[in-house]
Amino acid sequence: MKQISFAQAEYQNKKKVTRRERFLAHMETLVPWQRLIGALSPAYFPNTAGKRGRPPIGLERMLRTYFLQQWYALADEALEDAFTTARPCATS
Repeated sequence: MKQISFAQAEYQNKKKVTRRERFLAHMETLVPWQRLIGALSPAYFPNTAGKRGRPPIGLERMLRTYFLQQWYALADEALEDAFTTARPCATS
C-alpha cells in the first residue's frame, strides 16, 4: 500500500458535494422513511405466488420512486426516462 501525501490527505475530505447528494440528504431529513415503511409494510405484499416474471420491487424503493414522481410532477414515462438516463449513483 502506497503512502499518501499531506496534500492528498487534506483534499480527500474536501470532496465537492453534488446536487444529487444534496438532494438525497435533504430527502432523508424530510421524510421519516422507517416510520412510513413500518406503517405500510403490512398492506404491501407483492405478488410472489407464481414466482414467474420479474422479482417484486421492495417497498422502500417504491416509496422513494413515488415521492420523486410527486415532487417533480413527472408522468410514469418521464420518471422511467429519468431513471434510465441518469448516471448510476456511487453509493447506490
